[in-house]
Amino acid sequence: MAERWKKMGERRRSPLTEILPQLIAAEGLSRHQMLVREMIETSLKLLRDDADQGDVKLLNSALRELRYAFKIFGPYRHVRKISAFGSARTAVDAPAYKQAGEFARRITAEGYMLITGAGGGIMEACQQGAGRERSFGVNIRLPWEQAPNAIIHKDPKLLTFRYFFTRKLIFLKEADAVVLFPGGFGTHDEGFEALTLVQTGKTKPMPIVFLDAPRGTYWKTWKRYVEDHLLRQDLISEEDMSLFKVTSSVDEAMAEIQGFYRIYQSSRTVGKKLVLRLARPLRDETVAALNRDFRDIVVAGDIRQGPALREEEPELAALPRLVFEFNRAGYGRLRQLIDRINQGS
Repeated sequence: MAERWKKMGERRRSPLTEILPQLIAAEGLSRHQMLVREMIETSLKLLRDDADQGDVKLLNSALRELRYAFKIFGPYRHVRKISAFGSARTAVDAPAYKQAGEFARRITAEGYMLITGAGGGIMEACQQGAGRERSFGVNIRLPWEQAPNAIIHKDPKLLTFRYFFTRKLIFLKEADAVVLFPGGFGTHDEGFEALTLVQTGKTKPMPIVFLDAPRGTYWKTWKRYVEDHLLRQDLISEEDMSLFKVTSSVDEAMAEIQGFYRIYQSSRTVGKKLVLRLARPLRDETVAALNRDFRDIVVAGDIRQGPALREEEPELAALPRLVFEFNRAGYGRLRQLIDRINQGS
């Protein structure tokens, strides 16, 4: 750490070279010192750049919103959460409203927490089903429609964002699964963003479920569009269809989410290696089959089962893991590999 301070001081000699380490030390910060210093230096460069006031206000608001959100979600970081999306205009007697409430009630009974946009319609149905204690509200300031619903109103786990981009970042960063009910432009935006981030590896692998009302055709029609106009024209790959599930059954939606975490636990990248943490070890023959069937996404070497890498979080060190050099392109195939892992006996 001291060596990095020295190198930064040599790169740019200024009063900040002495002041910032003292300021950070005075705050009692022992972790992430270099990153906090770089954030402060980036902010000060706005003055040097003579940045536009609107740009500075945008950065300031975004940073404040995200910092506060991280603080609120922090105590729950070890609880799996599901981000649920759907129309704020759905009537309380609509089949989709009842389906959303039923899904939320059953999935939170399994230990999950639910994140919604905190508004009415589908969001209110989900929070009624989940209950206040198992709910987060991630609201957006709008001149209409988006007052928080009565279930999450004034709860400490209710956040209100000025910007859609910071709000959507929190929805996906904190989620271990995404469930989408019928909705308008916003729901489609959130659904395609979730798919894009998982498809490109910009967020962790997770289940994405499009849950229709019983006997509904909303998401079936959407899937048919994806097949006819994206897949058939080679705008996406066949394996990208593995990134999501369309269903009108709460049982199937729950099985998709719970099954994803049956053996697979989490993942992270360490250098060129992808590490998949597992709830329990795989049999040697299962690992051999993975090496045979998923060779196309392994850049070099083999998929091997072994202990934690020293760069990983110590609290997860006891978990077995698979480690391999992933091509960082075939995320649909990676999802298929995770599904195969979860089928292990």
